[in-house]
Amino acid sequence: MSAESTPVTPTAQILVVDDEESIRVSLAEGLTDERTQVATAIGGDAAMRILAEREIDLVLLDQRLGATGEDGLEVLSRIKQAHPDVIVVMMTAYGQFSSAVEATRRGCFQYLAKPLDLHQLRLLITHALSTAALSRAVHRQSERQRRQFGADPILAESPAMQRLLSSLDKVARSRTATVLIHGETGSGKELVARRIHYLSPLVGGPFVDLNCGAIPDTLLESELFGHERGAFTDAKAAKEGLFELAHGGTLFLDEIAEMPGHLQSKLLRVLESKCFRRVGGTRDVRVEVRILAATNRDLLTEVKAGRFREDLYYRLSVVPLQVPPLRERQEDIRGLLRVFLDHFNREMGHAVRGVTPRAEERLIAYAWPGNVRELKNTVEQMVLMCSGAMIDEDDLPDTIRLRHPGAQRSRKPNEIFLPGRVPTMEEVERAAIAHALNETGGNRTRAAQLLGISRQTLRSKIERYGLDAGDEVPASEIGTP
Repeated sequence: MSAESTPVTPTAQILVVDDEESIRVSLAEGLTDERTQVATAIGGDAAMRILAEREIDLVLLDQRLGATGEDGLEVLSRIKQAHPDVIVVMMTAYGQFSSAVEATRRGCFQYLAKPLDLHQLRLLITHALSTAALSRAVHRQSERQRRQFGADPILAESPAMQRLLSSLDKVARSRTATVLIHGETGSGKELVARRIHYLSPLVGGPFVDLNCGAIPDTLLESELFGHERGAFTDAKAAKEGLFELAHGGTLFLDEIAEMPGHLQSKLLRVLESKCFRRVGGTRDVRVEVRILAATNRDLLTEVKAGRFREDLYYRLSVVPLQVPPLRERQEDIRGLLRVFLDHFNREMGHAVRGVTPRAEERLIAYAWPGNVRELKNTVEQMVLMCSGAMIDEDDLPDTIRLRHPGAQRSRKPNEIFLPGRVPTMEEVERAAIAHALNETGGNRTRAAQLLGISRQTLRSKIERYGLDAGDEVPASEIGTP
């Protein structure tokens, strides 16, 4: 028998399973409202049919179903086996809970004694449905993560990547250990961070990422810690920071070396105390967040230079991970080519079947200074421009097609290092920046990536040294103002 209900927008679906008609009717009438729809069943078989036909959030199940001769515990097992996400609350009229432990073991959410207090029952159902909603949200997020990472996108044919994945899987088991991920720009540090989160116990929580080098110093503190209304001129309303948004999950801080000193000390305090104050705030905000950080610089060098706090460095690098550059994992290039080809074929509606052996040889021999990110962008360009079924040498970008095989490994030492003279650090820096600008045709974003610094830092150094694209610094100029 089914109770009639006419909800406007039902958000909860409840099933009452009891062999007493009076209880089925009274519970259906008492629980049905504009946001809840109630169905009823006399026994296990009827309940299973309803569960198969419609999405049920919660089942109220009698322990003894005398009319059908069924044991409620057995019906509970059937429900949880076929519909593990459905919450089951068991009811008993016998005033004893000898079966409570067994019911809990089989997946029962709560055990109630009859007669039921309708007010208390509503409170319990609200709590149970909140749990169900959270479970579904976690499941949906897990499925999205599984689709994104389930095909093993971090390819590990090379020994270097196999070692990394072995360490990564162990690190992921922790809920709290901070991880410092080292690697060149474009090598896949964010993908490593996301995989750690996905494989960790925090997978049901949020993954929040921030590039510390992409936000001006004046805004970075508010972005991380939030602010109170009136904290500064444009603060017209209070705002949660990324730490609060990441509560119960993972916060990934990319380019951590770009964080200014005063924020480094504040970050250290959060790591130690799990508390912080919003900009302009007076009360502590407590959070449970796992921190993953990444850098393309040598942070110990930054520590020695006084640009990065030593205590923060050791607090972040509880577990250090090194992502190898693509040139050191050539065994992975073929697999990455296949993955990116499939991706861009689907995205563009093309049908490029693969890469010819000659083109593949060129691609594998190339040094990939931009690492996996450069390879992905290159494949996108080749799929877009390829007019045949296979990518051949003529379809390769000029930077790869016109480069003599092995040229990147046979460059001469930098000519500023002349016999009998050691250049200053400023001279070396000026020459490196000028060379990067020349190599990239004046592309400042690309030059900054190759140098391992932010575009903002590069801009200030270009102005400091009076450089522009194409300004190579010959050895004869070293030491001249």
